[in-house]
Amino acid sequence: MHVKPEYRDRPETEVAVLDALVDRPSEGMTLFELRSHVDASIDDLEDALGALKADDLIDAEETDGRTVFTADDRVFPDGDEQTEPSILDELRRRIGL
Repeated sequence: MHVKPEYRDRPETEVAVLDALVDRPSEGMTLFELRSHVDASIDDLEDALGALKADDLIDAEETDGRTVFTADDRVFPDGDEQTEPSILDELRRRIGL
């Protein structure tokens, strides 16, 4: 699943973070989980998280001594919104990732 098109014009790392969080809507992700899903340095990832938090596109909640990030409801695609899979998505699907 991908974020709504109006949020895809952000920097690449921010979009990757939002896409990863949209894929896990109920449980969210820790920084380490995000790091394994987003191909970016830890500094770039932290900058992206800061920018997204400042724009209220993500929430951060402390749970059991760890911070869990979740995407804000407004970035999730609408149920009737059809998104075309990217070439990378299609390759992942074909090789079973």
